[in-house]
Amino acid sequence: MNPTLVKPGLFRDRRDAGRLLAEKLAAYANRPDVLVLALPRGGVPVAYEVAHRLGAPLDVFVVRKLGVPGHEELAMGAVATGGVRVLNDQLVEQLGIPDQMIDAVAARERQELARRERLYRGGRPPPDVRGRTVILVTMAWRPGPPCTPRLKRCGSRIRAASSSRFRPHRPKPARR
Repeated sequence: MNPTLVKPGLFRDRRDAGRLLAEKLAAYANRPDVLVLALPRGGVPVAYEVAHRLGAPLDVFVVRKLGVPGHEELAMGAVATGGVRVLNDQLVEQLGIPDQMIDAVAARERQELARRERLYRGGRPPPDVRGRTVILVTMAWRPGPPCTPRLKRCGSRIRAASSSRFRPHRPKPARR
C-alpha cells in the first residue's frame, strides 16, 4: 500500500491537507466502526478535518522515541499509547546497549508520554480499537511505525493516512 494519498505540496495549511485527505477517504464516511487517530502535534489539525468530514470520532495516539543515550536523535525504539514498547533489536545489539540503560530511557519517555496523554486527553482513557477501522493520521509517516503492530494485535483494520510532504502555501510576490 502506498501511504501517501495526496500529492505533496498541494496544501495551503494542515487544515487544507485534512480536507483534501478526507475527500480521498470518503468511502469511510459515517461508518460506526471508523476511528481517526492523530499523532500529535502536526497530525492533529489534519486529523480533525478528516474526522469532522467523515463523521468519525477523533483521538490521539501518543508516541515517544527512545533515543540512544548520548545520541538521542538516533532512535533505538519507541513507546506509545497502550503500553507499546518497540525496539530496534539490531541497532541495540550492534551498539551493545545494556537492558538497564534501555529500561531507564523507556521509563523517562513513558513519564513524558503519560504527561502528554493527560494533557491531550484531559483524563479520558485511550479509545478501544478492537474491531475498529483506524485511520491513523500523521505528518511524517514512515513504514512500520511503532503503533502499527499494536493496533493490528488489537484487531484493528488500519488505513494509513499521511500528508507527509506538507508545505505551507505561500502566495507568489506581486511583480513590480
